[in-house]
Amino acid sequence: MNTETYRNPILDADWSDPDVVRVGDDFYLTASSFGRAPGLPLLHSRDLVNWTLVGHALERLEPAAEFERPRHDCGVWAPSLRYHDERFWIFWGDPDQGIFQVNAPEIRGPWTRPHLLKAGKGLIDPCPLWDDETGEAYLVHAWAKSRSGIKNRLTGHRMHPDGTGLLDEGKVIVDADRIPGWFTLEGPKLYKHDGWYWILAPAGSVETGWQGAFRSRGFFGPYEEKIVLEQKDTDVNGPHQGGWVRTATGEDWFLHFQQRGAYGRVVHLQPMRWSHGGTSRSSAAESGGGWPVLGDDGAPVAEHRRPDLPPQPPAAPATDDDFPGGRYGRQWQWTANPGDGWATQHSGDGLRLTCVRSSDAHDPRKLPSVLTQRLPGAPCTVEVELRLDSDEPGARAGLAVLGDAFGWIGLQRGTDGTAHLVHRFAEAVADAERDAAHPRLAPEGRARLRIEIGAGARCRFSADTGDGFRPSGPVFAATPWRWVGALLGLFAVAPTGQGHAGAATFTRFRISPS
Repeated sequence: MNTETYRNPILDADWSDPDVVRVGDDFYLTASSFGRAPGLPLLHSRDLVNWTLVGHALERLEPAAEFERPRHDCGVWAPSLRYHDERFWIFWGDPDQGIFQVNAPEIRGPWTRPHLLKAGKGLIDPCPLWDDETGEAYLVHAWAKSRSGIKNRLTGHRMHPDGTGLLDEGKVIVDADRIPGWFTLEGPKLYKHDGWYWILAPAGSVETGWQGAFRSRGFFGPYEEKIVLEQKDTDVNGPHQGGWVRTATGEDWFLHFQQRGAYGRVVHLQPMRWSHGGTSRSSAAESGGGWPVLGDDGAPVAEHRRPDLPPQPPAAPATDDDFPGGRYGRQWQWTANPGDGWATQHSGDGLRLTCVRSSDAHDPRKLPSVLTQRLPGAPCTVEVELRLDSDEPGARAGLAVLGDAFGWIGLQRGTDGTAHLVHRFAEAVADAERDAAHPRLAPEGRARLRIEIGAGARCRFSADTGDGFRPSGPVFAATPWRWVGALLGLFAVAPTGQGHAGAATFTRFRISPS
């Protein structure tokens, strides 16, 4: 690859269900954050290739009581990001609550508290459109069959221009049960272009589906459709939902995700152009206007010419952290709404995590006090230094790979006051952990922890307790949750009891390419 091209994926980690918008010379992206807090990550780029994480739009999930415990596959699904009336807007669906909206004058906030636009079960993937030609505002959304019993259709509403409410009961504007071969239509993104209302939406499931385009002269239809991006003979399965953006010079680009197992949903950038050729099921498809052509004539590209934008230095969302003053970087998210005192600030470097008392100490999948970040999509080595400060028998802290199955390595305080290095795991169907290796003494209550992550997200654990790194246990294959890729996590926990359980301190968190 040379400096005039880029390679996919441009975000090689779980930035699920991306949507993108341009404001001036800046591009912004958000993604699903499910049950983690803070939610709604906000990324910035000047060239659509190099992205940095600049903040989050959702400090805590609401209703707060619903997210006091981990709900890994629930919460914030498939947000849409728009800029209208000199404000940024994000709409998302919580499959158990309904459609929410937040907005802000600047990308870094302050963001409003979540406003419930439409309550209901199974309302997902909402996207607004403010039609500058008519002054009308609209909203389209999909359905989650697991909550509503409905799927494979898109519902449209007229919306109050201030985004506070819907003006009708809604109408099915695309029923994909009536389109031969189509199933699981979802993730709609709504646009107005060349006098047409456009919906770009995937179908066919995240693993094996395709990207469709729908167009109509009126928002409520009828719509005609065409498949505009599919795997063909590439290794990009899906390719699934995303968003269209136009540069200031008039170039069109499309960002979408690819499902990659434990790595989650990585983000690809596709060139996009408009063509007057092609066919659809309707003869009206040839009656003027064009169809979008994504990638290499409808197939995902692996490498392509960069967008015609000013060159930018290489950049990616941060991973490493020295935790200055006890503060953690933007890349970290809790597995539920955080509690007071879980992480304490101090004068030096290092993350000081309270050993939160929990009856679920044996299962980090159930702990709300795990600080996580995304598993990198390329082979790498993860390291962190740990000191177990707590003298509480049974107190433990460590470095974990979390998914339906989990593995972790760290320190645990024994009943005799000694600290031991332990390495534990649990299969997806297991309710409790098992030892992956024999415990060994950690004389000073300190250890350097390492996970080497190879192809297929296969993880090799090792630790240094003062005599150099030594391998621990068998290889562990990371697994995703249902919709979320595997996560790296730092945690400290203690058995249930009375009083303060002490803390653990993590320093020098590093992720290095292998």
